[in-house]
This record gives sequence, structure tokens and C-alpha cells, in this order.
Amino acid sequence: MGASPDASPVPSAADGDPGGPAPPPPAAPPVPPRPRAPGAVVVLAILAVGYTLWAAQGVVLPVLLAMFLALVGNPVIRGLRRLYVPRALAALLVLVGGIAGAGLLGQQLLAPAVDWMQEAPRQMRQVGRELSELVKPVHEANRVAEDIARQASGEGGRKVEVVRTVPDDPYALLTRAPKALGGVLAVVLLTFFFMVFGEDLQRRAIALLPTRQRQKITVEIMQAIERDLSRYVFTITLINAAVGLLLAAVLHFALGVEVPEALLWGTIATLLNFAPYVGPAIGVALMLAMGFVTWDEVGPSLLPAAIYLGLHTLEGQLVTPLVLGQRMQLSPLVLILALVLFGWVWGIVGLLLAVPLLVCVKRVLARIDGMHGWARLLE
Repeated sequence: MGASPDASPVPSAADGDPGGPAPPPPAAPPVPPRPRAPGAVVVLAILAVGYTLWAAQGVVLPVLLAMFLALVGNPVIRGLRRLYVPRALAALLVLVGGIAGAGLLGQQLLAPAVDWMQEAPRQMRQVGRELSELVKPVHEANRVAEDIARQASGEGGRKVEVVRTVPDDPYALLTRAPKALGGVLAVVLLTFFFMVFGEDLQRRAIALLPTRQRQKITVEIMQAIERDLSRYVFTITLINAAVGLLLAAVLHFALGVEVPEALLWGTIATLLNFAPYVGPAIGVALMLAMGFVTWDEVGPSLLPAAIYLGLHTLEGQLVTPLVLGQRMQLSPLVLILALVLFGWVWGIVGLLLAVPLLVCVKRVLARIDGMHGWARLLE
């Protein structure tokens, strides 16, 4: 039989019938696992970064020190901005005020520092002679034992010691002074520009990211880190300054130390307190030396070191944890390792910057997904 003209062919799914079952969506390609670098490559990369930081310290240190000082001044600048002071003028006021304060403090401390440097060697030689008198019997016994051992072994002659002398270079200070002055000027200028243009530079760098979602996340991370770090550095600076002022006040009113010399030791204590564990240990040794140089009796000589140790213990165990809370606390072992590493690479400036850099690393790790375990490792 022939087909009727009214009959139509039955549509199939391939003809795109809207009533038919939709074809299954194509399967998404599997996401390849993120490649992991071999352990040897990671170690070599860490060594290369460490060597680069050491070799380029002439460039890296002024930048990091300027960023540190800008973080100290940012809370003050934000307070001035609330009073409708332009950011450039606020940064200039903060920088000029800091330089003026440091200059006045240095002028007050210059005379006692010079007197101490002139007087300390003579007093320490006197203390050394007194200590040598106390241990003289032990040295005599050791010398007799060495003579007996030398005669028994057949060595009659005494060992010859060669002493090398280094000639004084009168022009060394003149050659180093311009370099030091240039470094100070670079830190001052970089600090000013970080205070004024830091936010604009950060905003333009974030604008280079490909997606708005990534830009938003990066802005949140960087704002939180900048806020936490500036608050941390500013708070630690105030706490250390309070410790130095208290030490100077106790030395002056309780022990009768002259005001300029008391301010000198208070300033030294403030600076040393930026390097946990290492700085206070150096401070205790300096307070012991100061006590033995200033007083002849053993009891009063130990009082400055005891006062400094008591103030540092009160600050470290009560004031700082109470003010900053636990979120800014760091592992003592990790902190000591960071101090040793940065102190070996960058010297005194490295000791000053070790804690802020470690806090920065911790805050960055805490804000990145999948890195929270590393952040907890530093706590």
C-alpha cells in the first residue's frame, strides 16, 4: 500500500524534537592535579632567595625599613585624615615630627653616650683587675699544672704568639660617611613616598589582576594585613617606649642616675625590646655592665639589671598579650629561628624587622585558602 499524503514522518531525537529527551551534557574534562615541585628544587629556591636577600641588602633593607616606619606612621595619618588634613600634608607632618623628635632625643643622649664610652673602658679595666684578683689562685694553679705537663712531655720552650696589628685608616670615616648619609636619606624619602603613594600603588597593582573576584579577594587580604600590621607595629612601638620611659624613671628617681644617662638607657631598652629574647638578653648584660661601672658594691650593681628584667617580664607576660591578644602571638621557637636567620642575613636591622615580617607572613597565610595550617604552625 502507498503512503497517505497526510502522513508525516515520525521525528527522531536527532531531528531536534523539543518534546524528545535532551541529550546528556558533555562530561567536563578532568582537572589535572597541580604539579608539585621536587624537594630539591624547593630547597634550591629557598637558598637562592636567601642569597639574593643577603647580596641585595643595600637595596632591600632601605625599602623594608621605610615600609616599617610607614606602618608605624599610618595610624597617625589616618587620624589626621579624619580631621580633613590632606594625606601628603599629614605624611609630611608625621615625618617631620618623627625626625625632630629623634633629633632632640639624640641631642640629649649624645653627651651621656660620649661620657659613657670614655668612662666605661677604664671602669671595666678596673672591674677586670678586681675579678682577676679573685681568680688569681685558680690561674696560678692552672699555670703550675701546665708547666708540669710541659716538662713531663719534654717541651721546655714556650709557645710563640703572633699578634697582628691593623693600621688605622684616617680616611675610612670620610669614605663611609657619604654612604651612611645616602642610606638615611633614602630611608626618609622612601618612608614619605610609602605614606603618600602607598595606597595608590597598591590599588593600581590590584587593577592588573584578571578578574573582579580575584581583585576583591586581594583587596580584602591586603587591607586586613595592612590594618593588622600597622596596628601591631604601632602598639608594639608604644609598649616599648613605655618600657624605656619606666626604666629611665626608675633609674633616675630610685637609683639617682642623672636624667640624660637615664634617658640613654631607656632609649637603648626601647630599641632592644623590638628583638624578643635576644634584645632583652643584651639589655640585661648592658645593665649589669652599667651597674658594675657606676657602683662599687655588689648589691647596688645588680639593681639596674634586676629592674630591667622585672619590667621586661611584666611587659612580655602581661601587657603585650593583654593588649594584642592571642591572634598576634608567635611560636617562641619559630621566633628565635627568625631572629637568628634575619640577624645573620641583615644584622641589627634584621633583628628589628624579623618580628614584623613574621607577623606579615602569618597574616598572609591565615587569609589564603589551604594555608591555614601553616599559619597555625607559626602560633
